[in-house]
Amino acid sequence: MVVDLNSRYGLSPTHSEVVEACKIIEPCDALDMGCSNGRNAVHLGQLGFNVTAIDANPGAINMLQSIIDEEKMNNIKAQAYDINNANLGEDYGFISCTVTLMFMDPTRVDNILADMQKRTLAGGYNLIVCAMSTEEHPCPVGFPFTLKTDQLRETYEGWELIKYNEDVGTMHNGAKLQFATILARKPF
Repeated sequence: MVVDLNSRYGLSPTHSEVVEACKIIEPCDALDMGCSNGRNAVHLGQLGFNVTAIDANPGAINMLQSIIDEEKMNNIKAQAYDINNANLGEDYGFISCTVTLMFMDPTRVDNILADMQKRTLAGGYNLIVCAMSTEEHPCPVGFPFTLKTDQLRETYEGWELIKYNEDVGTMHNGAKLQFATILARKPF
């Protein structure tokens, strides 16, 4: 049984799309992009994934590192990294990027997505959840970046789409907005 470390350490619950993805993705080398203080990384680590967790906030990385140390989770590596650099340097079987892209430099998002795709092993998966701003649902939050209709689907042309939607959802702070969600598998 998996212990609820997120509650123990005051973390938000694991993102529901990460939980769902783990029902079909076997433990492998995984990257948690924009990990914050580790809500998804800890979950993946508990399931047996070898996780690299990256975030630009050194305070969040330090908090995650203290959880890793206290729980002796030697399969999670936390490191400060600016995702805008779009130069991951390692390959992964699973890259998770939930509610992260909307905080990136809009001029770097295409490079970030291209680097994610390049750094995904053949047969590996990318999971992305990102806010959208469309005519029907203009984004009420001033994020630096939001996706347009079908933008993410088009970016993953040629990949197997395990899941794709552009549904209206609620953020943890109660704001209602449209999100693009994709779980895509890279061709072999």
